Amino acid sequence: MPEYGRHIQKMVEQVKEIPDKEKRNEQIKAVVQVMGILNPQLRDQPDFKHKLWDHVQIISGFDIDIDSPYPLPTQEDFMTKPDPVPVNYEPLKAAHYGRNIQNMVNVIAAMPDDEERDKIIKSMAVYMRQQYLIWNKDTVSEETIFKDIEELSGGKLVVPSHIHLESISSKEKFARPGIMAQTNSMQPQQRQVFRKAGANNNKKNAKHKWKK
Repeated sequence: MPEYGRHIQKMVEQVKEIPDKEKRNEQIKAVVQVMGILNPQLRDQPDFKHKLWDHVQIISGFDIDIDSPYPLPTQEDFMTKPDPVPVNYEPLKAAHYGRNIQNMVNVIAAMPDDEERDKIIKSMAVYMRQQYLIWNKDTVSEETIFKDIEELSGGKLVVPSHIHLESISSKEKFARPGIMAQTNSMQPQQRQVFRKAGANNNKKNAKHKWKK
């Protein structure tokens, strides 16, 4: 492990060669203390001592006979590939909005029809208009946004007739605002809906780095 350096590597190898196990246990404790000094950042982790003892096993090639205060790890514990994460290949209905918006629409459509949902619909519509204007340097009517919401939901979510979007100032510019910029002005329950949609998107779109 390069972060410990060659001297620690040699120390562990020398401890492995000590014939007396009691003496090995005594010496390896001193080595672990030095390892902790060389890597103080590990102290911020709640199980940093456990990690140090695991690192001893890695450095030794899992071939050191000592009495560890923690369960001894095996090489398979560190070499086993993680389970593959399924990737969502479902095509986007409107690529310029992204999958988060598509998920938001589904989440909101499942909410009870009340005043709070109307507020969330309007917040989402405002954000969708921003996203639309980022990639389409022109104007867009609220009817277009509302129609997109209905299409994204498969007809399950129809924007109430009393909801309208405020006009946009000619001086207002949209330079790819992050979703958090829009959610900062929302109520806690509204932000929760946006986060839930984002979490669903992360679960569906996460790509695993290991190949079968």
